[in-house]
Amino acid sequence: MLFYTYIIENPSGIFYKGSTSDYIRRLEQHNEGLSKYTRGKGPWKLIFVQIFQTRKEAEVLENKFKRCSKDYLRWLITQPVNVIDKNLDR
Repeated sequence: MLFYTYIIENPSGIFYKGSTSDYIRRLEQHNEGLSKYTRGKGPWKLIFVQIFQTRKEAEVLENKFKRCSKDYLRWLITQPVNVIDKNLDR
C-alpha cells in the first residue's frame, strides 16, 4: 500500500497539509465537512501530492510542511515531486 502527503487550498488561500492512504477520498471528506479544521472553509482544491512507501514517511513530511512558509509551499507545488498533473487548472 502506498501513502501520500497532500496539500489542499481553499479560495481564501488557506493551506491544509495532511497524509493519507487515499488522497482522493480524503479531499472528498474535507469538502463534505467531515474534517474539524477544514469544515466550513471550502471548497478545497488538491494542489500537491507526494507518494511514499510507508505511512511514517508521509507523516514525517506532513509535519515538516506544517512548519513551512506559504512561499516555500507555493514553490514546492511546481516541483517534480508533485505527482498531480501539471496541466490541471490551479
